Amino acid sequence: MCEANAYLIEGQDNKLIMEAVDTVKPEEDGISLVSIFGDRKFLKATIHSLSLVDHKIFLKPSN
Repeated sequence: MCEANAYLIEGQDNKLIMEAVDTVKPEEDGISLVSIFGDRKFLKATIHSLSLVDHKIFLKPSN
């Protein structure tokens, strides 16, 4: 399986936002996430970094 987990960076902590993310799509005001189960989430955030080997997506809240 190649899906990843998405985390929101909050200070020194990383909060799990969604597991088994299949699609990450930049939108006008943020990021749209879709899981392999069809769950959808929109966050006012930007991509901070990706750890592809660890299957992790790190997002930063936008102002």
